[in-house]
Amino acid sequence: MKKSKGILVLIGILLVISGLIYLAAFGIGEEKSGAATNIKQGLDLAGGVSITYEVTGDETPSTDDMDDTIYKLQQRVESYSTEAVVYKEGTRRINIEIPGETDEEKILTELGKPGSLYFKLGDGTVVIEGADVVDATAGVIQNEMGNKEYAVELAITSEASEVFEEATAISIGKPIYIIYDGQQISAPTVQQKISGTTVNITNMESMEAANKLASQIRIGGLKVDLEVLRSNVVGAQLGQAAIETSLLAGIIGMLIVILIMLIVYRISGLAASIALVGYCGLMIGSLNAFDVTLTLPGIAGIILSIGMAVDANVIIFARIKEEIGSGKTIKSAIKIGFQKALSAILDGNITTLIAAFVLFAMGTGSVKGFAETLAIGITISMFTALVVTRLILNTFYAIGLRNEKLYGKTISKKSFDFLGKRKIFFAISIGVILIGFVFAFTNSAKKGEALNYGLDFQGGTSTSVTFNENYDIDELNAEVYPIIKEVTGAPNVYSQTVNGSNEVIFKTKELTIEQRTAFKEAMVEKFDVDSSLINTETISSTISSEMRTDAVTAILVATICMLIYIWFRFKDIRFATSSVMALVHDVLIVLTFYIIAWVTVGNTFVACMLTIVGYSINATIVIFDRMRENLGEAKRKEELKEIVNKSISQTLSRSIFTSLTTFIMVALLYVLGVQAIKDFALPLIVGILCGTYSSIFLAGSFWYSFRISKMKKK
Repeated sequence: MKKSKGILVLIGILLVISGLIYLAAFGIGEEKSGAATNIKQGLDLAGGVSITYEVTGDETPSTDDMDDTIYKLQQRVESYSTEAVVYKEGTRRINIEIPGETDEEKILTELGKPGSLYFKLGDGTVVIEGADVVDATAGVIQNEMGNKEYAVELAITSEASEVFEEATAISIGKPIYIIYDGQQISAPTVQQKISGTTVNITNMESMEAANKLASQIRIGGLKVDLEVLRSNVVGAQLGQAAIETSLLAGIIGMLIVILIMLIVYRISGLAASIALVGYCGLMIGSLNAFDVTLTLPGIAGIILSIGMAVDANVIIFARIKEEIGSGKTIKSAIKIGFQKALSAILDGNITTLIAAFVLFAMGTGSVKGFAETLAIGITISMFTALVVTRLILNTFYAIGLRNEKLYGKTISKKSFDFLGKRKIFFAISIGVILIGFVFAFTNSAKKGEALNYGLDFQGGTSTSVTFNENYDIDELNAEVYPIIKEVTGAPNVYSQTVNGSNEVIFKTKELTIEQRTAFKEAMVEKFDVDSSLINTETISSTISSEMRTDAVTAILVATICMLIYIWFRFKDIRFATSSVMALVHDVLIVLTFYIIAWVTVGNTFVACMLTIVGYSINATIVIFDRMRENLGEAKRKEELKEIVNKSISQTLSRSIFTSLTTFIMVALLYVLGVQAIKDFALPLIVGILCGTYSSIFLAGSFWYSFRISKMKKK
């Protein structure tokens, strides 16, 4: 690249990045499209629509029917947001909270009235009921003539399919009536006998009609009939202070990371810093483009992807410094550095991407939200590191920045004997995990449970209070929360303001009758609240047993997929097994921290664990990639030991630096954040430190132990 071209390319890159930052800051047009302020925020950050349904009729529904209804509603409202939550209030009510929405009437119209649904023949015989319909989706299909037409595809249970097959066999040319809430909503004519669990309703007049019918069938296929008790728009759960402090922490963290990059990697660090700014612009634009709902778990995904964006650059720059140290020219060092770093970057990021895709496909709620932001962030981070940073470095070289001192160099040093101390490290880890089990047993005996489960996992009490004046979340946090904590003993208080009124909904751990009475009396005495305007209900967990099962299943499948990928790439099952062992170790250590520190296990617990899984596996793969490169023809134990120690030593600066930058980002969240963010950030800090420890001191040792074990058998 000539100097003149290099200058033009550099100017072009800076203009594009400036444009991205301008877009993120100010957006386009009156609606500010693309701006950071336009990113859809979750209930915890910005509020949304809250709907309460009540079961109709006098008979009390069974727990199983209510749980089934909640699970199905959860799946359906996720079409509005992956962060939507559904939970039980009392014995007959179901609450739905949809973040980022402000029009409850629109939601109610689109969602439809949950009522009875059944399919019947012309003589009135009911063929199947709504509970037999697993799902209903609108789409476009190709008919026998090759023409496209609008249709609704139904998935029904295997038991219902047998009955439906018999009914359609005797009804060819006749309609089957679909009755919803007592009204006929469709009467498709049977064209042929229908076998199997898939049923298509064709010849819909428009996509809008198909969507409406599919929605009515989905909402009607519940085991209980519901009616709307109330609907309103609620405010943020964390308040403006949470957003402002998180943003401030992010800005300060980015500035510190950029400063460190400039000091450690000089001109390469400048290139990475420019690319990192571009990453931020692209990330904000992508969150807008994909209509992502951003919540605390989503922020976790972004933090992890920023760490991995820095990590990719660090791997590259470390390689460039090594090549310069070995005598290569700057131009050759840049080229070879990117080539040698490519496999580690791709393997680490693709492994985490696999996990993100599995979690998004199989997870629900916060798991899906975390996976969405993580996948977007990783994709952008790979692009900025492998394309943008490389382009900027080449333009720097083209315009004359060719002095070796500007890039730095690494001279090969003696390796530290990590493996020689492996038994000590194994003992330390086992000891800490055993301490966790002891504390879990002690907690269970003294406190009734091993972990400090929050509302998201075990439910609690919801108390609605209508004040004489309007309080925002930050005022509630300062004036009301301390009183509630004092009279009830509840360690955590969450609240939602109701737009257009002075009503506030407080959520705490489950309160006894005495505690509820004390709560009510405190509100009357301290704030002169009308006691008749205070209502209390028991609420279920927002993370249902089905959602927990889905989350665990998704994590297990993601782990298996990562293991298979690592096995395939490294051609050695020992690498895959060692990676997963290090990963499990980190999860157990962080779980131990939750147990000992008695940190609340809430919705962010899942996101925290997922972040640690992604972080741990990425750090381990970087070391394993260098081991794979160095192994060569080594066959003796002494040679293997030296190579493993050498590989860990060669990647040590990367391990420390990446952990440091990610640690800084999360530590600032902890220092500057509100309590809910502190509860989220503190375990992440432990996870980052633990992930660094396991990657350096355990992962290679696991592999070496497996390898020499095989040698002994031979």
